[in-house]
Amino acid sequence: MEEQIIKAVEDLDEEKVIKLANEALINGMEPFHLLNLIKEGMDRVGKLYESKQYFIADLIMAGLIFKEVLKLDKMMAQFQNSDNRKVGRILVGTVKGDLHDIGKDIFKGMMEASQFDVIDLGVDVSKEAFVQGVQKYDPDIIGLSGVLNFTIESMKETVAALEKAGLRENRLIILGGSHLTKEACEYIGADYYTNDASLGVEYCRKWIETKYNMRSIDDGATNLSSNR
Repeated sequence: MEEQIIKAVEDLDEEKVIKLANEALINGMEPFHLLNLIKEGMDRVGKLYESKQYFIADLIMAGLIFKEVLKLDKMMAQFQNSDNRKVGRILVGTVKGDLHDIGKDIFKGMMEASQFDVIDLGVDVSKEAFVQGVQKYDPDIIGLSGVLNFTIESMKETVAALEKAGLRENRLIILGGSHLTKEACEYIGADYYTNDASLGVEYCRKWIETKYNMRSIDDGATNLSSNR
């Protein structure tokens, strides 16, 4: 079934993806694992786009399929049932000047499946909006997403604004985008960058585990409301 799910996403067969995803969840597949399969299919779509076999409309379709999977009743129920067992809070958004949200939404879905409380500011988010969001929601982690090359400057300005507002200390700032490099991350002033949503989620989980001195997130989620 796993390969069928991946192939259905690659083929952009929304009806088949939804049918298989529902069956997988009913049969006990973990939401995070299911999202990893969907992501693998979307990675294949991306490669087909790069080889000019698929077009921008196909990329958009893949993103829509992913969002439909997130809306499945059993997927939504999983997130709702774990509301009182959140391991941490993350504030995410696509930075100023960029309207792309597929990568952000994949990361968001995986973080929710990993029992994080995710606050999504949307796309084209200004540095001021990030500052206000951090002040309002007090997240453990701040995720800046961007696809276009010029977003490196937007990310740098956002990190600088957070530092100026005194909101940088004791928080992880993670960057997401296919164009990012180690050098770009250092230039921006962030803690970590990733070109792969799965690796980003894994890093955030380990960081939270260390921050709150948990034995292991996998041993059971911890309610952190008392630590805020």
